[in-house]
Amino acid sequence: NHFFELCTPFDQILLTMAALSAGSSAAVDFKTHIVLHSNDTPPMEFPISRAAAMMSGMLKDLLEVHPDATVIPLSKVSGKVLNYVVEYMEHHRDNKPEPIEKPLKGKLEEFISEWDKQFLYTDLVKGGDERQRELLIDCIMAANYMDAKDLLHLTCACVASMIKGKTPEQIRQLFNMDDDFTPEEEERIREENRWCEES
Repeated sequence: NHFFELCTPFDQILLTMAALSAGSSAAVDFKTHIVLHSNDTPPMEFPISRAAAMMSGMLKDLLEVHPDATVIPLSKVSGKVLNYVVEYMEHHRDNKPEPIEKPLKGKLEEFISEWDKQFLYTDLVKGGDERQRELLIDCIMAANYMDAKDLLHLTCACVASMIKGKTPEQIRQLFNMDDDFTPEEEERIREENRWCEES
């Protein structure tokens, strides 16, 4: 309705939380857990421990303002993606991942845990095939929306690892990007930036 549209996104979440709480799953212990609703129709429900939810800056802020919240709708995250986000946050809630160095000095696999490797290269980058990365990109968007910094750093580092050592043409092919430059423009840009290659 018109009133809802006038509210800030934060207020819209709070209003939706209030409406959903009445009909939420009875099997969840809301002292220790909350339920996240995906943006699917009908929404999919994902119980998550309150401790794991703290890995998301957005959920942490909401729960600090409304500690009795039980159901939180996520208007920009599908159930397919939310399943992976919840899995990651539950795994790392008591097992904080090591920071990933920037810039990445080698292949990402050398710097992350075995669990994180499986998490990334089984489904997010399907079978380790860089061309099948749609789920990885969706997880980056979800982690950014939810302010889940550890997951965002891991998934962005995965993309950086894909790009590392590739030529601009290989990167364009990998990400299906159009080449907007004429050969003359490319040559001029190379000449202007030759110092980058020499350093």
